[in-house]
Amino acid sequence: MFNRNKFTPTSFAWRYGIALVLVFATYNPSGYSWVHWLNSDTALVYKVSFGIVLLVGWIMFLRATWNSLGAFGTLLAAAVFGVMIWLLIQWGLLTLNSPSVIIWVLEFILTGVLAVGMSWSHIRRRISGQYDTDEIEG
Repeated sequence: MFNRNKFTPTSFAWRYGIALVLVFATYNPSGYSWVHWLNSDTALVYKVSFGIVLLVGWIMFLRATWNSLGAFGTLLAAAVFGVMIWLLIQWGLLTLNSPSVIIWVLEFILTGVLAVGMSWSHIRRRISGQYDTDEIEG
């Protein structure tokens, strides 16, 4: 099904979709998220279990993003998505007239940065032919 040596737009879409689920399942202004679920009467074991699954997802995405982009690259990726939002505002397609809209926009920027971070090593390899590897000592 997946060829790890072949990176396609579908590969990026999968990463973006998983990042979208991770970010919005953790928190979103709609009231349907893990953060909102914490205040419900559901048994604590379910909340903790789902929280651990989310934490594992966050660690995987953040670590991959940091390893592939670094601090400066992560900042640049956020800037690219920020400028795209700015462009939508400039064209009149988006208005930041409420705090919840701002949160939604920030979450979409975060989702984009995480998806690019998960994908960057593949993109870089396609462009330059160079592989990124983690250094293993010993």
